[in-house]
Amino acid sequence: MPSACTQPVGCHEVRYIPLSYNHADSQASALRLVLTLNPHWKDAQGRIEFVRFTDGITNTLLKIILRAPGLSEEEIDKEAVLMRAYGNNSEIIIDRERETKSHALLASRGLAPPLLARFANGLLYRFVRGQAASPDDLTKPAIWRGVARRLGQWHAALPISDAPSDAPSPGTRDGDSLSLSSSDSEIRPVQESTAVEDDITPINTRFEGPNLWTTLQNWILALPKSTDQERTRRKNLQKEYERILSEFDDGSGLGEEGMVFAHCDLLSANVIIQPRPKESTLSDGAAETVDFIDYEYAIPSPTAFELANHFAEWAGYDCDFSRLPTRSIRRSFLEEYVESFAQHRELPESKEKTVDSLFDDVDRYRGLPGFYWGVWALIQATISRIDFDYASYAEERLTEYWAWRREQDGSRSKAGEKMPLREQRWAQEA
Repeated sequence: MPSACTQPVGCHEVRYIPLSYNHADSQASALRLVLTLNPHWKDAQGRIEFVRFTDGITNTLLKIILRAPGLSEEEIDKEAVLMRAYGNNSEIIIDRERETKSHALLASRGLAPPLLARFANGLLYRFVRGQAASPDDLTKPAIWRGVARRLGQWHAALPISDAPSDAPSPGTRDGDSLSLSSSDSEIRPVQESTAVEDDITPINTRFEGPNLWTTLQNWILALPKSTDQERTRRKNLQKEYERILSEFDDGSGLGEEGMVFAHCDLLSANVIIQPRPKESTLSDGAAETVDFIDYEYAIPSPTAFELANHFAEWAGYDCDFSRLPTRSIRRSFLEEYVESFAQHRELPESKEKTVDSLFDDVDRYRGLPGFYWGVWALIQATISRIDFDYASYAEERLTEYWAWRREQDGSRSKAGEKMPLREQRWAQEA
């Protein structure tokens, strides 16, 4: 039997299937995985079907169903399995052990679908019924209210003391099981080679343990450094990271030491709008019920970064800044968020003061998602096999960051240049 453990996150047992998904032999390898998970499907009536989702730009996501005769779509979906296979070399930027623990923790709190099994290069979990949101959907009041309420619940119900360790856990295998145990090991750079003969010295953060800042530091350490140009860019990004840390890693904000256990990747495709009963309508001010999926970037983070990052995702991959929420919409979103948070955890001050503080903090953080995902995309440009122009995306996101800096220090105005659309939209009142 798996070994016992005493730490809460580590006691989630997740079945391990010693097989891999093969991108070159997609359906056959996925079939082997699901039949190992559900051997009774092999001789069951009906047919096994595969539905590929294409919204993500990192992983392969397949919905696998047994279309048995006489069952409704809802009944079929209740037994459906989602298979998520990791992208090529994505372990360089994502700690897969921590992701599995995060998913198990969230599932134990009713905030994620049950995790059914892990395999050599991915996860199998229960399907979440509903419709993935689009960037345009995020701008709809009923949907952003639902997101705000769910996010407030997430942040209040998940103490960061339960957040998984970043270090690999010494799991104990017994048959098809893997016991996930927490570790107190210190965070390690994602590239072990960076510890030797590196011209960058990693910076310690105020918050102990894995967090948004340590993730960003590890990503910078993982950047390519084969050419003089790459080494120069890496040094410049490290210098800017240290500047960010000195300005923002101050322990202020909602949460524990200014941190909440955050999703950190609330783009539209990770927001699932639950189906409503037929003929039902929403009244004014009502909210859709939503779920969040994909927890590979979940980690303790400043609350304001999580919120600013979600608002940035309203623009979508095409960076259409005209979709970004205006000041009045951001305030309304934060009012919904704080109201939900207060239902699950006591606020340190009044709701009105909390909203005011968050509004200012989110405004202060608005440029950081561009830096965060810009660095991420620079790594993806070198490792990913997915058909997406990561290099151009990196430049676009980093340009957002530098435009924000120029707005902050007044250099754009002094140069007599036009305010970028993103900054215009952010400053717009209604």
